[in-house]
Amino acid sequence: MNSRPQTPIAMTIAGSDSGGGAGIQADLKTFAALGVYGCSAITSLTAQNTKGVQGVSPIAPEFVQAQIQSVLSDINVGAIKTGMLAQADIITAIAETLAQHPHIPLVLDPVMVATSGDRLLAEDAIKNLIELLIPKATILTPNLLEAAALLNQPVAKNLDDMQQQAELLLAMGAQTVLMKGGHSQSTEATDLLLTVTGKHLFSAPRIATKNTHGTGCTLASAIAAGLAKKLSIEDAVAQAKDYLHNALVHSEKLHIGHGSGPVHHFYKFY
Repeated sequence: MNSRPQTPIAMTIAGSDSGGGAGIQADLKTFAALGVYGCSAITSLTAQNTKGVQGVSPIAPEFVQAQIQSVLSDINVGAIKTGMLAQADIITAIAETLAQHPHIPLVLDPVMVATSGDRLLAEDAIKNLIELLIPKATILTPNLLEAAALLNQPVAKNLDDMQQQAELLLAMGAQTVLMKGGHSQSTEATDLLLTVTGKHLFSAPRIATKNTHGTGCTLASAIAAGLAKKLSIEDAVAQAKDYLHNALVHSEKLHIGHGSGPVHHFYKFY
């Protein structure tokens, strides 16, 4: 009888960032830094660097589906994180595949626009995201701009606005919602976690750095890593917030590119 402990495994379904700071690359770095084995399914290729996105080439939906099925048919994945999904038909293919694995926790990061301002989700794909994937989400992790776009409302200006919008997103079917306050103007970055049983606030001092590329991807994949380790939602978010804060603090050690550089995913090691 095999008595070895189960290796924690997480999967990312997202776009590839050729610059290495966000997307699949950031997710796999985050998994590794937190002691979790990472698998992936690529939804889109991007020609991208620290200054912006120069090109996007979506993967055929049936091949996205094939990647997911290949991994899940063989590997005992403990959590799944989605990022850049690009197009409506890709979202449909992902939803159909994940419907066969409802027991796997899903971290849904509704990636719409890159840090540089480049659009990463087609306008007509938002409806599919809302109808097909949000109801499957264990946790939905929008920033303030993404929450406003999903709800067709103005951007939240304070915690009361954030809670009101989180309640509306919860009503769309997600089990929990993490409203990320990084785009607010306050001196602290405060995220609001709303569950059916209550709310939790996670605050950290705002870090003055230009190395913010991939922060959303990193936070969502860190949450997935926690869930793969069987942490509660609250503990997974707390661990992820701490990890991202330190990755931002130590990002000044990195000198990469001429634009918005990446966070330091491996700050514990060098």
